[in-house]
Amino acid sequence: MGILFACIALVSWGVGDFLIQRSARRFGDLFALFYITAFCSIALFPFVFRDLGTLFLTQDGLPVLLLASVVLLFASLLEFEALRVGKMSVIEPIYAFEVPVAAMLAATFMNERLSMAQYALIGSLLVGILLVSARSRAGTLARFEKGVIVAILATITMGAVNFLFGYGARETSPLVINWFTSLFLAIVCGAALLWQSRFGEMIGHFRRSKSLILGVSFLDNLAWVAYAASMVSIPVGVATGISESYIALAAALGIVFNRERLQRHQWAGLALCVVSVVLLAVITDR
Repeated sequence: MGILFACIALVSWGVGDFLIQRSARRFGDLFALFYITAFCSIALFPFVFRDLGTLFLTQDGLPVLLLASVVLLFASLLEFEALRVGKMSVIEPIYAFEVPVAAMLAATFMNERLSMAQYALIGSLLVGILLVSARSRAGTLARFEKGVIVAILATITMGAVNFLFGYGARETSPLVINWFTSLFLAIVCGAALLWQSRFGEMIGHFRRSKSLILGVSFLDNLAWVAYAASMVSIPVGVATGISESYIALAAALGIVFNRERLQRHQWAGLALCVVSVVLLAVITDR
């Protein structure tokens, strides 16, 4: 089941990232993040209100969720901003480094140990993601592209979020941590919009772009729930490695819908991603 949930996160995040870029460019970072998190906090509440007591049953439950919420707030705003100002084919490869960040944190603080074969497949997955996401072989460096510095900061913080979600999901539950962090972000973003006297704009946004708002909200939250659920039964490094293949899918969507041509190394990277994910799933499921 852990592998299945990780694959659901893969597809949901791939399409979701493509829609996040459109949402951030159309509404701005704060509105896009508010719509997603408000949707989650409302949709998940009927499923978690009976389990909220678990926040206080463990020593680390509530502190971990608060820390995850704060880190996720900064990571999400950085990630949305990088996608808003940058090119998907440049920004997405940088996000691949969430995998080693999350794996190293899990190995350090949760004593998770991966086999050499799993490390090798995660490595090949990273190579495949970088290849399929880059327009040219030199494009993975993207030194002078817009949004690169912001994307690097987003990658480091999001790697920490991935680890905290894995730890928090085991201390509470996958649904509880997603609801709690979404409620925290929705309150902060909503307060910021009120402070800027922009809260009333969302009615117009919803009337004009209802399908986009509902679509990105559903897919992004489905991805986070599935990702947290996957880490309950499989190692954080493996769950992150599989789900992070969404980067390849998001880049492919950008290529198709933006009419970008897929080069030879990108086709090779896409094939490497698929093979790596399948082998990683088979090895982990044994």
